[in-house]
Amino acid sequence: MKTLLHPTYFPNIKSFAVLIQSNVCWEVEDNFQKQTYRNRCYICTDQGKHMLTIPIQHVGGAQGRQKYKEVKLDRTYSWQRQHWRTLETAYRTSPFFEFYEDDIVDLFKDPTDYLLDFNLKSIEILCNCLELSTPQEKTINYTKAVNNDLVDGRFLVNAKKELFHPQEQYTQVFGSKHGFVANTSMLDLLFNEGPNALNYLKNYNLNFLDVTL
Repeated sequence: MKTLLHPTYFPNIKSFAVLIQSNVCWEVEDNFQKQTYRNRCYICTDQGKHMLTIPIQHVGGAQGRQKYKEVKLDRTYSWQRQHWRTLETAYRTSPFFEFYEDDIVDLFKDPTDYLLDFNLKSIEILCNCLELSTPQEKTINYTKAVNNDLVDGRFLVNAKKELFHPQEQYTQVFGSKHGFVANTSMLDLLFNEGPNALNYLKNYNLNFLDVTL
């Protein structure tokens, strides 16, 4: 099975399960849209579900649109340092934070200019942590409808139109305080489950791909 996905910022568990269980082709020719996982992810903190948002430079074209691959990161303040400090605070006591932190922290020191490149690097880091090869295939043009040999998983990028899908629970750092928070960033699963995250993803039910939004 080959699935078309948007590269997102430290993808959520649902999207990463698709990456694990299928051959992924990255959609890189679309227009940027707000309120999507392209520049945000969700983690768990002592305050509950928390959103990390990457600030971008909004430079739309004549019709107010901008290609995703042309979106530049906003460097007017040190958001990367802020994101890393938030992750440290949230996951320092998790079972596997110290095991993976050296692999991840460099991304937050990286002077990458473009959002798409930054997201692809975040995915590569996660794949390396799980000792997986990172998908390399990318689209060469944008089409609204996909061929029959592709599964269209691009709807998974929508942060505001996300469909509920049952998820097997695992132990989270603040689970006793807030209950289980589903479909967070893969970072949450990785820091809490470590190498077992791979088995978790392999057994994740992908029947949500049969749903068309």
